Amino acid sequence: MEGSSQHKSQSPEIVVAKRARRLPFAFFALPLCAALVTVASSPARSQAGGAAPKTDKPAATDKAAAGNVQNGKLLFVNDGCYECHGRAAQGGVGPRLGPHPLPLTAIITYIRQPTAEMPPYTAKVISDAEIADIYAFLQSIPDPPKVDTIPLLK
Repeated sequence: MEGSSQHKSQSPEIVVAKRARRLPFAFFALPLCAALVTVASSPARSQAGGAAPKTDKPAATDKAAAGNVQNGKLLFVNDGCYECHGRAAQGGVGPRLGPHPLPLTAIITYIRQPTAEMPPYTAKVISDAEIADIYAFLQSIPDPPKVDTIPLLK
């Protein structure tokens, strides 16, 4: 009961300010959860043994392998992805994209129909081949150094 009586004694401005501090987390958590649900419910994950389903279409990894890293880096900058995700895709206003990005199909789905503040990008704005190039760039981003290898942090 002590917490509820303390809450009632706070001014409405303080209560609103405390809620506003928690709000940015919701903007990052919701898209991340949606992307994880998309990946977890993909047909490749639902089959026994984790084997990818057999289709006539090339696998998403085939598209990524065909992607051009240099063009992907150029598109990442020119299309403004860096403005929210950072120049090294490390995150910022938008979530971290690399290294180790989500599967290409999940990224394409999210780019076409985002669930948060990101604007949708139709195929007229950016093609699947261009997204595959950006994905190749994201895959090419090296892992950051291990903490114990950074002299300043020892």
